[in-house]
Amino acid sequence: MHPLLLDIGFLQIRYYGLMYALSVYFGLLILRKDFQRAQWNKNEDQIFNLVFWVFLGGLLGGRIYYVLFSLDYYLAPTTPLWEMFAIWHGGLAIHGGIIGGLLALMYICKHYELPLWRVCDYCCSVLMLGQTLGRFGNFMNGDAHGIPTDQPWGIVFPYGPASREFPGQPLHPVMLYELVLNFFAFLLLRYLLRLHRKKGLVSCAYLILYSIIRFCVTFFRADDLYFYGLRAPHIISVIGFIIGLSCILIFKLYQRDLKWNEEMQYLPLRKKNSKK
Repeated sequence: MHPLLLDIGFLQIRYYGLMYALSVYFGLLILRKDFQRAQWNKNEDQIFNLVFWVFLGGLLGGRIYYVLFSLDYYLAPTTPLWEMFAIWHGGLAIHGGIIGGLLALMYICKHYELPLWRVCDYCCSVLMLGQTLGRFGNFMNGDAHGIPTDQPWGIVFPYGPASREFPGQPLHPVMLYELVLNFFAFLLLRYLLRLHRKKGLVSCAYLILYSIIRFCVTFFRADDLYFYGLRAPHIISVIGFIIGLSCILIFKLYQRDLKWNEEMQYLPLRKKNSKK
């Protein structure tokens, strides 16, 4: 494992950045197909804007969340101030990314007069694929690492935070655990999209699925953030699971949406107050 895919002096391509680029690329492809299938009067620039701003919001949210929970490190005299912005060193919290991405999505949907929860359903499936790819970037970068293990599949990381915290020790490859689980969750969310249930179901299913995944994987993580002695991912996962399940049951999101065809067939994708 090595964080660099290509290093030719002035040009460096990191696996971490490559996975983010691939996430955006596949996100654009999938959403374009989804919007075509939904028969929305789309504009390629607007689809790109949606993906770009949601990605940027998630990136900022993930970094801000991580820095806020790690202020002791980033405000230490020995830590340079610019380290707060060095995302290539790792340090993006997925829960902060979800919050930041959702805020950006709310703005874009309002700007283009899109149904928030229907678009959110599409984006959640794409997000899960992005998380799958992102975990491979973590694996090559040696961050988001696991605790020591004597199991035969334990991996010694030669680079990154994992090697600095546990030099020469085999660790649980938690990035790969989550990569596999995220991919199966992605396939399930894509299946749910095709069932034409009420809007919001896939978004809530994402909350439930990822909450379960992260809650379980967190037991093997060595670098989780803490809140008053409790692992922050455990707290957020429990809250996310309760919210997702409650919304599905209270609003009966599992029922078939009888207005799905009508909504999808005639909804335009356009800028607010645009001239016809």
